[in-house]
Amino acid sequence: MAQHLCTVTWQRDAQAFVDQRYSRRHTWHFDGGAQVPASASPHVVPLPYSDPAAVDPEEAFVASLSSCHMLWFLGLAAKDGWLVDSYRDEAVGVMARNAEGRLAMTRVTLRPAVQFGAGRSPTPDELRALHHQAHEACFIANSVKTEVLCEPVLEAQTRPAP
Repeated sequence: MAQHLCTVTWQRDAQAFVDQRYSRRHTWHFDGGAQVPASASPHVVPLPYSDPAAVDPEEAFVASLSSCHMLWFLGLAAKDGWLVDSYRDEAVGVMARNAEGRLAMTRVTLRPAVQFGAGRSPTPDELRALHHQAHEACFIANSVKTEVLCEPVLEAQTRPAP
């Protein structure tokens, strides 16, 4: 069983906070060393309290589905002997009310466009089959029903007053 780590950090700095006027900008730190600026979506939290240049959780969700599908597709295509020159997916996620009336990412549509190199290209049926296999194998697509647990670290709740 593999574990994948991400540390999310945010600092209040000099912001008042309780008036709801604080920056939602934060940073994702990944176990391989990458750091990604993140924020609430400007569709959810208005400017200047969100950062449109940063990645928001909804975009990351869409990107992880698209990336996982692409990586599986490329692996399957290589195994089958198809020479892939390029792959581009303009994936779109829709946030709407789910059956329980809660806001959720209710649909993600992948639109992969694949360019093949010289030689034989897959037929439309073969291409659809490759994408179907990639979708069935994608860890992230298989995880959207995942149980999400929250285990607060209680000893870090407050700092003693100076």
